[in-house]
Amino acid sequence: MLIKSTQKFVRTSPRKLRLVADSVRKIDKPSRALSYLEVIPQKAGKVLGKVVKTAISNATNNLKLDPTSLHLKEIMINEGPTYKRGQPVSRGRFHPIKKKTSHITVILESTERRAYGSES
Repeated sequence: MLIKSTQKFVRTSPRKLRLVADSVRKIDKPSRALSYLEVIPQKAGKVLGKVVKTAISNATNNLKLDPTSLHLKEIMINEGPTYKRGQPVSRGRFHPIKKKTSHITVILESTERRAYGSES
């Protein structure tokens, strides 16, 4: 069973998030990934940790799955819209500033088997 969690329009560039996501992809358990993301010094670690937490919460609250049976299947960092801003400078010129955003998707996989439609 797949559990999906997304966070859109994160005000961090995709490149910075991908650097942290690449280091987390090697970790199999989401609980170990969370402990790693809490101590990493980058801001992207905190943002990515929140998305992993929501995926775990979706599995435990909505689907009644055991958190120890979850595995990280996929972490996707996609590019969101870019906000175009600028700084006026001398002689009537304009320096553009691009504020990039990202979309984060975390997919967890459960090894636990459940009967279809069971509410336990």
